[in-house]
Amino acid sequence: MGLEKPDDAGVYRLTNEIALIQTVDFFTPIVDDPYTFGLIAAANALSDVYAMGGAPLCAMNIVCFPIGKLDIDILREILRGGLAKLREADTVLAGGHSIDDAELKFGLSVTGVVHPDRVLMNRGARPGDHLVLTKPLGTGIIATAVKAEEASEEAQKAAIETMTTLNRRPAEIMRPFSVHACTDITGFGLIGHACEMVEGSELTFVLDSTAIPLMPGVLSYAEAGFLPGGLHRNRAYRETMVEYGARVPLPVRDALFDPQTSGGLMIAVPDSESERLVNALRSAGVADATIVGLVERGKVAKVRIE
Repeated sequence: MGLEKPDDAGVYRLTNEIALIQTVDFFTPIVDDPYTFGLIAAANALSDVYAMGGAPLCAMNIVCFPIGKLDIDILREILRGGLAKLREADTVLAGGHSIDDAELKFGLSVTGVVHPDRVLMNRGARPGDHLVLTKPLGTGIIATAVKAEEASEEAQKAAIETMTTLNRRPAEIMRPFSVHACTDITGFGLIGHACEMVEGSELTFVLDSTAIPLMPGVLSYAEAGFLPGGLHRNRAYRETMVEYGARVPLPVRDALFDPQTSGGLMIAVPDSESERLVNALRSAGVADATIVGLVERGKVAKVRIE
């Protein structure tokens, strides 16, 4: 699996029992604290491996740092945060590469493994499936409110806790279930990734806007206009594939397009197993795990928000 399908990671079969998962992600700081930034960047990079049904093995740091402009202790703290999150994921840091750059950026290239017969793709959902989401939405909107010094401590704490939480437990818990498709919700927002999951099919994802978990304050911040640029780009790119119910307010629509950092997994699973999966996730501490929609057969690929 590679460039022919827009999936979360590349997969290379080594043997009949082992396939490699390869992914890379890095970005500019989204929080002020460098250690926390390292935690978030590592959790985000690891997420694609979990979304493919695999387990990460090792990683390589990617660093762009403005030498002479920022204190080197900032970089040490970022790397320390990244290493701490890798250790939590039982993933080895094998090295990395750094360059002198005008803008600070950090991330990782991650290699994982999965059985070739158990690779999860973002496409493959079937009519009748339920859609399970494992984390609340709102990191992009809250980050924009933070820049305007309008975000509450509660909202900031919730966003950081979400972004630094690994998708490891959901990935482990869903393995015994009959998962048909899976993706992690990141930069394209919930609607954008839902559109990827149905694109090229005759499926409709029906999302219940009242069931989708949101972080504290997200709707009020959206209503006040604290919308990141990526949200507008996501809407412009995918709006033609989306239908809205008459009672879905604009702030909710904004939240569903909000670009996420280190977001949760969205899992398509048979309706007969969905409640059991959610109960297993919640029992393991994945408190926001929720059935947020279902899959219907349709003439064209689309996402309907009700």
